[in-house]
Amino acid sequence: MTQVAARLVDGVRAISAADWDACAGDANPFVGHAFLAALEESGSTGGRSGWQPIPIVVDGADGRPAGIAPAYAKSHSQGEYVFDHGWADAWERAGGAYYPKLQIAAPFSPVPGPRLLLRDPEAAAPLIAALEAVTDRHGLSSAHATFVAPDQLPLFEQAGWLIREGTQFHWTNNGYGCFDDFLSALASRKRKAIRKERAAAVEGLTIRHLTGAGILPEHWDAFWTFYQDTGSRKWGQPYLKRGFFPMLGAALGDRVLLILALRDGVPIAGALNLIGADTLYGRYWGCTEEVPFLHFELCYYQAIDAAIARGLKTVEAGAQGEHKLARGYVPVSTWSAHYIPDAGFRRAIADFLVRERAAVEHEHACLDELAPFRKGEAGPAA
Repeated sequence: MTQVAARLVDGVRAISAADWDACAGDANPFVGHAFLAALEESGSTGGRSGWQPIPIVVDGADGRPAGIAPAYAKSHSQGEYVFDHGWADAWERAGGAYYPKLQIAAPFSPVPGPRLLLRDPEAAAPLIAALEAVTDRHGLSSAHATFVAPDQLPLFEQAGWLIREGTQFHWTNNGYGCFDDFLSALASRKRKAIRKERAAAVEGLTIRHLTGAGILPEHWDAFWTFYQDTGSRKWGQPYLKRGFFPMLGAALGDRVLLILALRDGVPIAGALNLIGADTLYGRYWGCTEEVPFLHFELCYYQAIDAAIARGLKTVEAGAQGEHKLARGYVPVSTWSAHYIPDAGFRRAIADFLVRERAAVEHEHACLDELAPFRKGEAGPAA
C-alpha cells in the first residue's frame, strides 16, 4: 500500500472551526464543525457513548487540512440507520471481533452528505487510503462510510469498497409557489386526504416556526421533553444529551428551525429541522399529547411550507417511512460504502449486497407506481 501522510486527531474540537469548515463547506450542516463539536461537547459522542471521535486528516502543502474524514471508533451499531447487525453476528459466530469498527458518518443522522471533506479534491484518494490503513493496522473488522453523497460514491467504488443501496423518502420542490401549488400536482383523492389531515391536525392548536434568537430556553426545555418521549419509545434511551440542543441553536442560529404546536399557549409537540444550502432536513420530533395526524403536519406538511417559503429544493424527512409516500415524499436511493479486509468475509457480504440491491430496486419500482402525483406530473427528483 502507498504510504499516506495522514493523522488521527483526538476529536473534532481539536481542529479549528475555520480549518474544518474550509474542508466541509457550509451546504450540509451535519458535517460542519458546529454540529459535530456540539455532539462532543454535550457528551452525545465520546465517553461511554460508543462513538469515539477520531477524525482522520490529510494535510496539504500549506500545513492545513486538505481533507478530513469524520471518523468514529464504534463499539456497537446503534445510531447509524444502515443496519449491519447481521454482519456483526456472522463475523462473531465465525470467531472474529466485529467491534470496534471504523465509522465515517454524521452520528445519529441518516442524512446523505459528503463523507470525505475536501478542501483539495486531490486529497480524496489519500484520505480513503488512510481509512484503509487505520482499519488494517488496528486489526479492525471493517470500515463503513454511511449515507455517502452520490457524487462521492465513485471515489469509494474506485478504491474497491463495497457499495450498499438503501431507500429514503424525499420531497422535491418543482417550482411551487405555495402548498396549494404542490397539492395541485397530486391526484384528487390524495389532495382531499391531505387537506382533511391538515385540518384535523391543527384544530384548536397554534403552529409556530422559530429560528435563531427566537428559540428561547423554555422552547428547548419543551423540545427536550418531546425528544425524550420519542427516544424512549424508539431506542430505549435517547442518543442525544440535554445540552446538545441549545448548543446547536447557539452555534447555527437561523439554520435551526423549530416547529412547535401549542394548545392554549403551551407547547404539546415539536419538530426540529436544520436548513442547508438547498435542503430542509427534518430530524427530531416528539409530543406530550397524542393528536391524530399532528406528526404528519409538523414533520411533513409544515416542512414543505417552510421549504417553499425559503425556495429550498428538497425536504429530507429522515430514515425509512413508507407512510411518507402518500404525502408527496417519494423514494430515492441512499448509499453507503464498506471496506472489509478479510477476503472471505468480503465475498460473503458482496454476495449479500447483490441480492439485497435487487430487492431494493424492485421495491423502488413498486413504490414509484404508488406515488400520489397525477399522471404526467413530476414527483421524484430528476
